[in-house]
Amino acid sequence: MDTPKQKAIRRQRRHRVIRKRVRGTPDKPRLCVYRSNKHIYVQVIDDLAGHTLAAASSQEEGATGAKAEAAKAVGRLVAERAKQAGVQAVCFDRGGFKYHGRIKALADAARENGLQF
Repeated sequence: MDTPKQKAIRRQRRHRVIRKRVRGTPDKPRLCVYRSNKHIYVQVIDDLAGHTLAAASSQEEGATGAKAEAAKAVGRLVAERAKQAGVQAVCFDRGGFKYHGRIKALADAARENGLQF
């Protein structure tokens, strides 16, 4: 069984491999996800300019409930804020986390609310 440190190292390696391939441009910014034990954070980033265009987290008032429910609420929030910033399509950066559970719930909610991956 892996220790928490080994698990974190494996996630960081996966994240580096993913970041080599995923780049955010002004036309299609990067939707970056970070998941902690309690919360989930999302940013829409233009990597060329180095600016965050929209952001949301489960610590905000609109995102309450269990972990997966909060992830869905964060997905809805980030989709609305990205639309207000003029973003229609994004490339999804799962941050080295497996596309399962809270990450999948967030991505599905963002897609349902109009973001194209």
